Amino acid sequence: QVQLQESGGGLVQAGDSLRLSCAAPGRTFSNGAMGWFRQAPGKEREFVARISRSGSTTDYADSVKGRFSISRDAANHAVYLQMNMLKPEDTAVYVCAGSRTIYGSKSSAEWSYWGQGTQVTVSS
Repeated sequence: QVQLQESGGGLVQAGDSLRLSCAAPGRTFSNGAMGWFRQAPGKEREFVARISRSGSTTDYADSVKGRFSISRDAANHAVYLQMNMLKPEDTAVYVCAGSRTIYGSKSSAEWSYWGQGTQVTVSS
């Protein structure tokens, strides 16, 4: 079942920016942390970013630190991923995730809710 809904992916050139959005049911959004993962063809799902239940704490993969920013909007039950200075190696399907814990995890196995993903393609 699709529990979260992502949008905002597309085809861009290296150096461009994209903003991904994720809409979540109220209970899913408010129960815990939210996060983003990505998966490229033939590769394992990779942690990208997470934000705590209150939004006070964030965490990023080293590969995106300084370029990506995660945020959440309680009024709209939404989480966002602002992606700047995109690189070809950022090309992947980006998926939104929800956790029942306060801080979430870097491991995809420890998240409870998932979207179906949105494709991000970055050309050279």
